[in-house]
Amino acid sequence: MDLKSNEPFWLLKNGLIASYPSLKSNEKCDVLVVGGGITGSVIAHQMIEDGYDTILIDKRELCNGSTSATTSMLQYEIDVPLYELIEKIGEKGAVLSYKACSDAIDSIEKLTKMIKSKAGFKRKKSLYFASKKKDSEWLKKEYKARKQNGCKVQWLEEEHILEKFEFQNTYGGILSEQGASIDAFQFAHELFMHNTKKGLKIFDKTEMVKVEEHKGFNLVTVNSGYKIKAKKIIYCIGYESKNLLKENFVNLKSTYAIVSEIDKDKFKNISSTLVWNTDEPYLYMRTTDDGRILIGGGDEDFYGAEKRDALLNKKEKEILKKLKKIKPDYHFYTDFTWAGTFGETKDGLPYISEHEKFKNSYFVLGFGGNGITFSVTGMEMASLFMKNKKHPLSRYFKFGR
Repeated sequence: MDLKSNEPFWLLKNGLIASYPSLKSNEKCDVLVVGGGITGSVIAHQMIEDGYDTILIDKRELCNGSTSATTSMLQYEIDVPLYELIEKIGEKGAVLSYKACSDAIDSIEKLTKMIKSKAGFKRKKSLYFASKKKDSEWLKKEYKARKQNGCKVQWLEEEHILEKFEFQNTYGGILSEQGASIDAFQFAHELFMHNTKKGLKIFDKTEMVKVEEHKGFNLVTVNSGYKIKAKKIIYCIGYESKNLLKENFVNLKSTYAIVSEIDKDKFKNISSTLVWNTDEPYLYMRTTDDGRILIGGGDEDFYGAEKRDALLNKKEKEILKKLKKIKPDYHFYTDFTWAGTFGETKDGLPYISEHEKFKNSYFVLGFGGNGITFSVTGMEMASLFMKNKKHPLSRYFKFGR
């Protein structure tokens, strides 16, 4: 599956950071991590930290799937509003899920400091504004739900949004204290390099083609014919899990993003804020660490890479039209345009769980706008799985829920 169009900003910005060999011999390990994106990088890190002999494989070069197309916005807010999630799964699970995403941002910051990351991690606030007058009613309900459950939020009336951010035609919004941005492509590569020094073995351009299940281990055959004997497999394959798991647990969507030319002064008043709105699909934006504006949206059902990429020009115009509504006098000079694929689940939550049809295995599949933060939550959950223990969120993130 092609998870991105040809020119994602992060891949072009960073170039070829590192290269790894393909598998050329039979191997054995405690843990085989399948998938070399941001999720694979944090899970492999956790396995190495826990002392497991770990191998990671990816059928592409590392991070060249959806990680190269991500917007890298780190939010505690889940695509399903808190008040709505409470109605769907109950207050305990909903609040725990939001808190886990919030804690994940703190964990990422600690990781960036530990490995002396240069991936531009920056603490930011998050503005979630009503794009239509009718949306302000439920958005105020969302504000109250977050406030009651300990989120650091304040309500901004439209005149305050205009004064603070110079956005017109809004109808109030929630300003959250918790949020951040990063270059996830670079950060994942940094984590890989950090952990190869600690014993992590990485093989790219190495595709899993067959898994034989045995008592206490799995035998994985890759495209070169070599085999890996692994006590456990952790699948970090994101949206490509649709090719492996037959049940309909996630709907694939295409999303579109554009990045401006470098201009640090144009949007300096949102340089410390993530911005998104209540449109369906919602518009979102952030600044990059090199002084650009990244704006995305235009989501629609995924019908294949060719059809997705054919809409790039149309979607760029659509996104800029929405930007014009809130910034009528601003001219956006596009430098990069690309598309990526993401997934929506019925409750906005990930699937981080064992699966009844896969022995000795665990899945860490972060979906929606919180793929990165969900993956970091998956570090703790995968660590507990290896010890045959359950996490408080296990029942909410499991298959068949």
